[in-house]
Amino acid sequence: MPDMDRWPTGRLLSTAARLVEHSWNEKLSAIGLTHAGVIAIEVLAAQGPMTQAQLAQFVRVQAQTMGKTLTRLESHGHIARVRSTSDRRSQVVSLTDSGREAAAAAVEMERAVLAAATIDPDILRQELQAVVRELARQFASPATRSLVDGAPLG
Repeated sequence: MPDMDRWPTGRLLSTAARLVEHSWNEKLSAIGLTHAGVIAIEVLAAQGPMTQAQLAQFVRVQAQTMGKTLTRLESHGHIARVRSTSDRRSQVVSLTDSGREAAAAAVEMERAVLAAATIDPDILRQELQAVVRELARQFASPATRSLVDGAPLG
């Protein structure tokens, strides 16, 4: 491996992100989750039940992609899908108690991954948030900026 002291910051950041995500995904698989699944259950925990299409829009993925994630979550008992009473063509997705427990476990698993490094994870979070906010302000699309700023979508 080349000397990391010579790597550009972007390469260090992307390599660190991939390694953290890989380590986290290994831990998540033990409870039937993936990174995509964690995002979906976090949105459901914060926003409440919604249709698959709404959830896909909220997360900014295609409905078909979200469908695959939801199928996996449902097979592990983390979500439930029921036909919408207002539109029989769509299903309303809701978080189960198992999904709430899995979301809490995922947070602890992420902390465990970062605890392996000799850094202060709170300082790292603050620095990464600053990078994301500044770069989103300068370069991102309005939709991405709204996600970063926490503005409601729709």
